Amino acid sequence: MDSQLIQHIQTLAAQEGGAIKEFPELRTGMQVEVSQRITEGEKSRIQKFAGVIIKTAGKTKGEKTFTVRRVTAGLGIEKAFPIACPTIENIEVIRQYKVKRKNIRYIRDLQGKAARLKEVK
Repeated sequence: MDSQLIQHIQTLAAQEGGAIKEFPELRTGMQVEVSQRITEGEKSRIQKFAGVIIKTAGKTKGEKTFTVRRVTAGLGIEKAFPIACPTIENIEVIRQYKVKRKNIRYIRDLQGKAARLKEVK
């Protein structure tokens, strides 16, 4: 059911000329800034969400998703983005951290110095 729905959405997007945009290869541990178009009524604006990718999932371009986490005022905020989402305008990679896992969800429980990641130069 899910794969049929995804395929249907991909074919509709291809027909409308809204093919999936090309973004850099995203990996767990990258610090990124995602620019997303937000439409409120007739107005639209671009909202940026910056943080560390803690999870990637999906095999094909239409199925790929990534979860970005940032800490604001002591609260951890996570947002999941599908790569094929037409509202995503740009994904900018700021830096890459060294991680050994595909999912670094354990970072949710860490605070202060324990939550630091080592940067890859």
